[in-house]
Amino acid sequence: MTTPRIEVDLSKIRHNTRYLVERLKARGITVTAVTKAVCGHPKIAQAMLEGGAVDLGEARVSNVKRLRGAGIKTPITLIRTPLLSQADLVVGSCSASFNSEVDVIARLAEAARKTKFVHSIMLMVEMGDMRDGIMPENVEAIARQVTAMPGVTVRGIGANFACLSGTAPTTSKMNDLSAIASHIEQTYGILIPVISGGNSANLPLALGQHSGGRINNLRLGEVILLAVESVSGDKINGLFTDAFTLITEVIEAKSKPILTKALFTDPALQALRLVPDNNHAMRSILAIGKQDTDIAGLTLPIGVTCLGATSDHMVIKSIRSHPRVGSALKLQMNYSALMRAMNAPDITKVILNETPFKKRSSAHRDGPDVALV
Repeated sequence: MTTPRIEVDLSKIRHNTRYLVERLKARGITVTAVTKAVCGHPKIAQAMLEGGAVDLGEARVSNVKRLRGAGIKTPITLIRTPLLSQADLVVGSCSASFNSEVDVIARLAEAARKTKFVHSIMLMVEMGDMRDGIMPENVEAIARQVTAMPGVTVRGIGANFACLSGTAPTTSKMNDLSAIASHIEQTYGILIPVISGGNSANLPLALGQHSGGRINNLRLGEVILLAVESVSGDKINGLFTDAFTLITEVIEAKSKPILTKALFTDPALQALRLVPDNNHAMRSILAIGKQDTDIAGLTLPIGVTCLGATSDHMVIKSIRSHPRVGSALKLQMNYSALMRAMNAPDITKVILNETPFKKRSSAHRDGPDVALV
């Protein structure tokens, strides 16, 4: 089979989504499944929906077009502030969008009026991550302007955590976000049905004893795909961590002398992580490099060490066995590595277990669904 490739086990993605949806449902929280890390792959998105996600979240219009082109009619929310130049495309393909700029919302309203659609606006509030969002003291003024614009409606508010600054969500911040929504409702006599508290970083708080406020939606991507909590990097019990596997091929296997750093003249090569050894060591080269993925985000099999990487090569050493030319190695990816690998044109994406399993009794839903391929 072609290498390099990513094998995607849809049965594990369905399980992860269903497990999270059922646990959060008991807290009154719905799940928006975020597909940006997989470039809006329609089959992966469909698996998330089959797992119980109420809608999809995407960051790029090109990915939304891919989903729509595949026949997915589920509501899609653009979770990155729309480009002014893409207002017509956003209104035509997304049911809602997160926004923090009045000028952009005005352009969306204009585009919506042309099509006679009403586009839903989610106001993004800055709660400490210092990426996108309206400062809390300015939300009321912007809400006033938006409510006066024909063509759009305020559907909800949201916040983001642990993306730029690493700021973690807290019960206090959830209460503050909820209070902003309540204040807007009381001031303008409108209902704000969706309060989206954040992303995968919110999961421990949402499932804890004091989640806080009126939060009724989370946007989950990383935790569904990789079973990882964003802030701590901890694995989530009950979820599959290997829904995605990167498989690459050995293209060279030779014994070579180990050079000392003093022999390197290129400063970039000085940074190579060398493994102490005898005068010679068996090295293998994998046909994958920095152009394909985030090398630092890869987890190698036990006993295999990365010695360094260039644009198209990854050099490894194995203490247990010496992979032969043509043999394949299976690697696991973190979120950064997954995003880049899914976007790499030279990495083939292989989908496994496309057909959903029949529903099992509730007594079996907490355990992983094992699929034999």
